[in-house]
Amino acid sequence: MDGSAHMKNKFLACAAVALLIAGASAARPLPSYDLLLRGGRVIDARNSIDGVMDVAIKDGKIARVAPGLFAGDAIKTIDVRGMVVSPGLIDLHVHVYNGTGEKGSYAGDLSVPPDGFTFRSGVTTVIDAGCAGWRNFEDFKDRIIDRSRTRVLAMLNIVGHGMRGGKWEQDMADMDGEATAKMAQRYPNVIVGVKSAHFGGPEWKPIDEAVIAGNRAKLPVMVDFGTDQPARPLYDLLTKKLRPGDIYTHMFSGLRQEQDPATQGPSKAFVEGRARGIYFDTGTGGGSFKFMLAAPIIKQGFKPDSLSTDLHTGSMNSATKDILNVASKMMALGLPLPEVIADMTAHPARQIKREDLGNLSPGSVADIAVISVQKGKFGYTDMGNTRVDGSQKLVAELTLKDGKIVYDLNGLSALAWTAPPGDVRQDSRWTIFPRPDPALGVTAR
Repeated sequence: MDGSAHMKNKFLACAAVALLIAGASAARPLPSYDLLLRGGRVIDARNSIDGVMDVAIKDGKIARVAPGLFAGDAIKTIDVRGMVVSPGLIDLHVHVYNGTGEKGSYAGDLSVPPDGFTFRSGVTTVIDAGCAGWRNFEDFKDRIIDRSRTRVLAMLNIVGHGMRGGKWEQDMADMDGEATAKMAQRYPNVIVGVKSAHFGGPEWKPIDEAVIAGNRAKLPVMVDFGTDQPARPLYDLLTKKLRPGDIYTHMFSGLRQEQDPATQGPSKAFVEGRARGIYFDTGTGGGSFKFMLAAPIIKQGFKPDSLSTDLHTGSMNSATKDILNVASKMMALGLPLPEVIADMTAHPARQIKREDLGNLSPGSVADIAVISVQKGKFGYTDMGNTRVDGSQKLVAELTLKDGKIVYDLNGLSALAWTAPPGDVRQDSRWTIFPRPDPALGVTAR
């Protein structure tokens, strides 16, 4: 046989093998799911689920939640037995307008970059609580919202210049409900509320203008009630000024008559405000949470509607730390695990009228937190540096945003380093992390 005939036969043989491989590939069905989380305790308050189940993800969406799903139906399966699987956590009160370089400002140096603090705590969505007003919101959107992997939503400050410090935040001439509403209506997918904060005077103007904006744009109002003033009592705020569905944050600060001095339970303002439909949020921050309020008020049955951090450069290293530390603290005060999960998922989603978030319904975005419940002796502190001891601590093990793993504390999703390059389980459809590239012989990014 001459050389040309030999080469022709070799080519035909290779072609036949290729056809056989192609035929086998065509016959083999594609996996039903990109990723399967197996055997965790699924807690989804929106769908009244609390039990051991599997969660399947396809194309960035929740595909199915059920027990006993087949591992072979997924490109990648992760064993999460003994862990909690919840919707991605929502932190209702943060400050993330970072990077302007403005000193001593929440529209600057006092804010934190969101992606550095969210995923490692199981958080996939944050709501910036008033750092920007209508004058500087578009800079905030360009600088932070549009550049973050974290889903950043915003409460628009009733002060046009936002949360830039005293001379701006006390300027009643810059409190404009109409202008605030117009900006909110321009960005309805991002602006989810109106914020009034830090006001020190006796006037009601910041609240009145915030409510005007809320009515015009059909948004809730969140209030940090600032300095306690006899001329504008908390009772009037919660029973006359705010509307059902508005939010009172820093509920356990003790700075504004939140506690009944006789019973040590919730004040009359709190009780009647809740009856009217006001929501109450922790917003623990650097100086807005005291055990001497929280413990007796919770013991008497008045619990938060949502847990949030008021995250900023001061709170991240003090008593608050992160949202799972806040949740663990609340568990030490008697709140059960399913309740704190609901207060970080379905409940804040309802408050901001974004019930597309905070759940694991099939078809919903696959934002997921996988959380371990560690047992031991743990200490939790408050703004006065007093301590409560707890026996449980929540720790984020795995966080998924839009169906992809964005944080993996202990390598639950990783293959052994000896696994062959190109292993299908490293498919990029379920992770943002680098994966082996067999063509290059190096790690692709």
